[in-house]
Amino acid sequence: MHRFFADERGLQGGIAQLGAEDSQHALRVLRLTCGEEIELVCPPQRYLARIEAIGDGIVRVHVVSPLRSTEARAQVTLYQGLPKADKMEWIVQKSTELGACAVQPVAMERCVVRLDGKDAAKKTERWQKIAREAVKQCARICMPEVREVKKLAALREELRALDLLIVPWEDARDGSVRACVESVAQLSAPRIGVLIGPEGGISPAEAQWLREEAGGRLVTLGPRILRTETAGLCALTMVMADRGEME
Repeated sequence: MHRFFADERGLQGGIAQLGAEDSQHALRVLRLTCGEEIELVCPPQRYLARIEAIGDGIVRVHVVSPLRSTEARAQVTLYQGLPKADKMEWIVQKSTELGACAVQPVAMERCVVRLDGKDAAKKTERWQKIAREAVKQCARICMPEVREVKKLAALREELRALDLLIVPWEDARDGSVRACVESVAQLSAPRIGVLIGPEGGISPAEAQWLREEAGGRLVTLGPRILRTETAGLCALTMVMADRGEME
């Protein structure tokens, strides 16, 4: 079934319009006509809807019934040490597919890339566009926020406010993602952070700061050392699976 987003007015009395871009795609590319059923996304819900009218290049639909939500109950933010090249684009795309509610690029001690000013704004805009496209592909309802790069120290209060901060670290000798997730099992919608270092990893000083100042729990992801673009997605998958979000 073809999937479209309602325009900014949303749902009004069971009726909605598709945005201009989606309307053009429905009419000119897919050649949909009145009476055909579509999936309508109108955050925070999605619906089975039927095309009711077409006029001036805009598609109008009415809701038939609500559909099951595809959003995770846990609010998981990926704090990603800024990687090199275009790895961040891949990380944003895949973390969106896995259900992350936000992605926060982090400037850390061992980051090679430095972003600020106009370059940072352009990159953030690009990453947000990738997230938006990934939302459409993976049948999500809400688009994750991709934030501008921040220094690790500037995130102290935000990290401390989380219900759980998981920090995979190659030098950790104990602790697991599963045990961390079990510690917040009683919360229906916990705020969870997963913080990943850049290519060079998290320095010992940063690991100590994350544990003592940010309340992070240092864990291992197993005996093999994962690349930065793999580690975050691995940890996200483990969190979602342990929370029952992949069933």
